[in-house]
Amino acid sequence: QWQLVESGGGLVQPGGSLRLSCAASGIRFSTHSVGWYRQAPGKQRELVAAIASSGGPTNYADSVKGRFTISRDNAKNAVYLQMNSLKPDDTAVYYCAIWALESRTTYWGQGTQVTVSS
Repeated sequence: QWQLVESGGGLVQPGGSLRLSCAASGIRFSTHSVGWYRQAPGKQRELVAAIASSGGPTNYADSVKGRFTISRDNAKNAVYLQMNSLKPDDTAVYYCAIWALESRTTYWGQGTQVTVSS
């Protein structure tokens, strides 16, 4: 049974930092690209960052470039999102996703809430 569990969300003031983690089980994690998405109220789900199975290359949405860093540890079946200089517009539920292209399946976590507010 596969499972993706996000953690690390919470309430933080503008300018603060958070580190999100996503732990995967039951999935061939190391052979798949992984992404972080977010969805704010009333907005579409947005791809924030992505990382290839090898650990590179990485891609970022323009809105987070230079502030967020995605990384992965294949030995731990984990992907991380380091978020610095957080802004109120970063407030959203953040989801990790694994793109299993061979099976044409995207696996989603349940999400973790990030709230940036003074």
